Amino acid sequence: FVSCQVEILDWKTKKQLCFLEKVEPNATIREIRFMFHKLYPQWYPARQSIKLDPKGKSLRDEDILQHLPVGTTATLYFKDLGPQIGWTTVFLIEYTGPLFIYFLFYFRMPFVYGLDERFPSSPHPVVNLACTCHSFHYIKRLIETVFVHRFSHGTMPLKNILKNCLYYWGFAAWLAYYINHPLYTPPSYGKKQINFAVIMFLLCEAGNFSIHVALSDLRRSGSKIRKIPYPTKNPFTWLFFFVSCPNYTYEVGTWISLTIMTQCVPVGLFTFLCFIQMTIWAKDKHCTYLREFKDYPSLRMPIIPFLL
Repeated sequence: FVSCQVEILDWKTKKQLCFLEKVEPNATIREIRFMFHKLYPQWYPARQSIKLDPKGKSLRDEDILQHLPVGTTATLYFKDLGPQIGWTTVFLIEYTGPLFIYFLFYFRMPFVYGLDERFPSSPHPVVNLACTCHSFHYIKRLIETVFVHRFSHGTMPLKNILKNCLYYWGFAAWLAYYINHPLYTPPSYGKKQINFAVIMFLLCEAGNFSIHVALSDLRRSGSKIRKIPYPTKNPFTWLFFFVSCPNYTYEVGTWISLTIMTQCVPVGLFTFLCFIQMTIWAKDKHCTYLREFKDYPSLRMPIIPFLL
């Protein structure tokens, strides 16, 4: 093989940052990132965006130099993505916060609600149940983060963690304040409404976990090659027959069940915002599947069967 030369320019100024000689044609972008890192230690591979065009998309780690539309001298563009943080760490921070913030309100710390003779001495049973469900949800997420999830992207920009934590932690405090308020009133239809919500909650949590395990099993070898997820013998995965992202479908169902259980406006608003965000993610992933797989099942919708 004839070796290649790789010129790396700054994506904004077009200034040459380095010129790599004798690069193997079968070298991957990942290998080029490490070569660049040796010359510029402050820009570790995770914070590098390497592009063919200054305004184009970042090349993937597994892209091979000789398969790209370049000659024997390849011109690539570098963009600094800023400090990065691992996705496992991100999720642990995001999900630990709501778990402990909720308890501040559940245990009715004096600095939260104060003291008033009108306040009942013990909360309604649904308040205890809501705390159990909320805690279970985030504990499950933490366990999945450590033992189940396999991330296609290893890191995210450090600056995004503040925004994400503000969203998760802020909503956890808001909905916990109202659910655990001493003057909170139980749902209109009593035990029937609560029991229905509990059953729905457990089914959705089981479904969400089953989908995460199924998605994780697609990458057991550690490969980053994308595969089409299909239903397994587990009935909870049969939702794959109808939607591309059943994990989001079940996730929304979990928060709908908590909304029904507590009959609380802040929970309903959080559920609505979750649905909007997860619909955006589901549509994006659905389009990616359609673009990458010509034989992708035509019956599937992004998040809601036969509808959306």
